[in-house]
Amino acid sequence: MLRFIVKRIGYMILTLFIVITMTFFLIHSIPGDPLAHLAKKLPEQVKLNYYAKYGLDRPVIEQYGMFMKNLVQGDLGTSLVYPGRSVTKIIKEYAPVSGRIGIQSIVIGFSLGIVLGIVAALKRNKWPDYVVMFLAIIGISVPSFVLANLLQYIFTVKFTILPTTGWGSFEYTILPTIAMSFTSLATYARYMRANCLDVIGQDYILTAQSKGVSKINLVTKHVIRNAILPVITLLGPQIAMIFVGSFVIESIFSIPGLGRYFVSSVQDRDFSMVLGQTVFMASLYIVALVAVDIIYSLVDPRIRINGGKR
Repeated sequence: MLRFIVKRIGYMILTLFIVITMTFFLIHSIPGDPLAHLAKKLPEQVKLNYYAKYGLDRPVIEQYGMFMKNLVQGDLGTSLVYPGRSVTKIIKEYAPVSGRIGIQSIVIGFSLGIVLGIVAALKRNKWPDYVVMFLAIIGISVPSFVLANLLQYIFTVKFTILPTTGWGSFEYTILPTIAMSFTSLATYARYMRANCLDVIGQDYILTAQSKGVSKINLVTKHVIRNAILPVITLLGPQIAMIFVGSFVIESIFSIPGLGRYFVSSVQDRDFSMVLGQTVFMASLYIVALVAVDIIYSLVDPRIRINGGKR
C-alpha cells in the first residue's frame, strides 16, 4: 500500500506539472494584451512600470520560469484585475464558501442516492422503483438553475421560509445545497440501482441465498459492498468540480464563492488567477482520485494493491 501511494504521488506531481505547463502556454497564446484595458489611460512610463511589475515585458519562456519558481515557493502571484490582491488570499477567502455548499451537496446527493438506488433495486418493478426512477429522470433532465429558481419561488416568495439570497448562517445554505445535490442524487441512484441489479444476478449471491444467509446480511455484506465500488468512482471528479460547478448556483443565490472568480478570470485574461485556480483545482482533482483508489481497498478487503497494481 505504501509503495502504491508513493508511486501515485509521483504521478500526481508529474500530471500537475503537465497541466500547469499546458495551461500557462495556452492562456498566453490568446491574442491580445491582458493589461491593455487597465493601462491604456496611464502615462507611458507608468505603463511600462506596470508591465514590468507583472513580468509581462519579458519573453513567455522567461515568464514561465518565473511562475514555476514562485510556485515552488508557494506564491501564486497577484491578480491582474484586482491589483494588490494575491491569488492565494482570494482562494483562501472564497474557496471555503464554495466548498461548504459543494460538500453538503455531495454528502446529501451521495447518501440519499445510494439509499434510493438500493431501494429501487430491491423493489424492482414495484412502486418504489418507479418513484426513484421518476426522480432520477427529473434530476438529470431539469437543470440546476431551473430547480434553484423554483426553490426560491416556493420557499422564499410563496411561503417565506428561507432567505432568497446572501450568505450567513446555515439557513442560507439549504436551498443552494438542495439545488446542487439533486442532479448528483439522481445520478448516484441510477448507478446504484443498476449495479445492485447486476450483483444480485451473480452466482455467488444465489449461492449465499441457498445457504440460508439472511436478507439483511446478504444486502449489507454482499450486494452493497460490491455494487458501491463503481459509484465511488464518481466521487473523485465530483469533489474537484464543487468549486466550478457551483458558479450558476452562486450567481442565483448571490453567494460569494470561488466559482465566479474562475469564470471571470478566463474572460478577463487574468493570467495569475487562471493559473492559480488551475493549480488549486488540478491538485484537488488528483488528490481526490488517489483518495478514491484508497477507499476502494477499505470498502472491499478483497482488493489488494501489490506493487502499484490491483
